[in-house]
Amino acid sequence: MKKLSLKKRKQAEQPPSRITNETVAEHREQILAGGRKFKYPHQYERHKLVFNAIIIILVTLVLLSIVIWWQLYPVQNTSTFIYRVTRILPVPVASVDGAPVRYSDYLMSLSGSQHYLEQSERLNLNSEDGKRQIEFIKRQALDGAIADTYAAKIANEKGIKVTDEQVDKVIDASLNTVSGRISQDIYDDSTLSTLGYSADEYRQIIKRALIRQEVMYSIDSKADTTKKAAEAMLKENPVPSLADIAKRLQDKGYSVQLGSTGLVPKSNHDGGVTQQAAKLQKNQISSFFRSEDGNSERNGYYIVQLVDSNDKQVNYNYLRIPLTEFDKQLKSLVVNKKVQEFISVQKDTNAIRR
Repeated sequence: MKKLSLKKRKQAEQPPSRITNETVAEHREQILAGGRKFKYPHQYERHKLVFNAIIIILVTLVLLSIVIWWQLYPVQNTSTFIYRVTRILPVPVASVDGAPVRYSDYLMSLSGSQHYLEQSERLNLNSEDGKRQIEFIKRQALDGAIADTYAAKIANEKGIKVTDEQVDKVIDASLNTVSGRISQDIYDDSTLSTLGYSADEYRQIIKRALIRQEVMYSIDSKADTTKKAAEAMLKENPVPSLADIAKRLQDKGYSVQLGSTGLVPKSNHDGGVTQQAAKLQKNQISSFFRSEDGNSERNGYYIVQLVDSNDKQVNYNYLRIPLTEFDKQLKSLVVNKKVQEFISVQKDTNAIRR
C-alpha cells in the first residue's frame, strides 16, 4: 500500500511537458484561460460599483434638494448657511413680470436689517416685539428685492448701466461725517459691525439701488415735464418764492413737495441736496439737480434756496419733484397678478413697494 501511494504522488507531481515551438500556443491559451476566471468576475464587480455609486449620488442630490427646498420655502430658514447656499444656487423667492427674484437678494437685505436690530437697537428678536419687527422687515426686504429685480429687467431692456465709478462716488460721499472725513477701512468696519455686510456685499447693494435710481429717472416723463414747467416759471421770475412756484405747479396739476430743513450739518447724507445748498449765497436759488445716492425715498429733481449758514451747518428750503412712475408700474403689476411670491410673508396693505 505504501509503494502504491508513493507512485501516485510521483505521478501527480510530474512536471509539465516541455514547451516547444509547436506547443507554445497551447501553453499560452492554458495560462490565459486560467487568468480569465479572476479577470471577468472583478470586471463585473467594478461596473456594478460604478453603477451603485451613480445611484447613491443621484439619491443624495434628490434628498439634498428636498431638504434645501423645505428649508427655504416651508421653514423660511434665514441662517447664514442658507444665505451662502442661495448665493451659489440661483433659487427664486418671487417673480415679477416673468423675471425671477433671487432668494439671495432677499436674504441679503433681510440679514442687514436683522443685524442692525440686534446689534444697534439691542432688540431681542425672539420677543413679541422682535417677532413683529421681523415680519415687518421681511416684508420690506421682499418688496425691495422685487423692486430691484423689476428695475434690473427694465435696465437690461433699455441698456442702462451703472459703473464702478458711480458706486465709488456714493461711497466717497459717505466718508464725510460730522466729525470729519473717515478712512475707507473705518467705513468698511462700520458697515460690517452695523449691518453685517462685507465691503463687496455693500457695494452690490449700492449698485442695485443706483440701477433702480437710473431706471426711475429714465421712465418718469411726467416728472421731467414738471421740471421743465418749473424751469419756465423760474425764467419768468428769476427770484421767486419757492412756495409760490410750488403753488403754481400744484394749481396746474403737477406733483411737487415743498419743505424746509432747519440747520443741518453740511455733511448731511441726503443724496447731495445739502451740499448743493451749501454752495449758495443767502436767498440764492439753485438750478434743478438730481438726488444721486440711490435712496428711492429721496429720488427726484430738486431746487434749493439757502436761508442761512455757518461754518458747519446750513438751513435751506427745497422744492422736490418726486419720481412716481416706477412705483405706479410696479403696483399695476401687483394688481394684474404679475408679481408672484413663493414664500408666505405678512402683507401690509398700506405699504408702498420700494
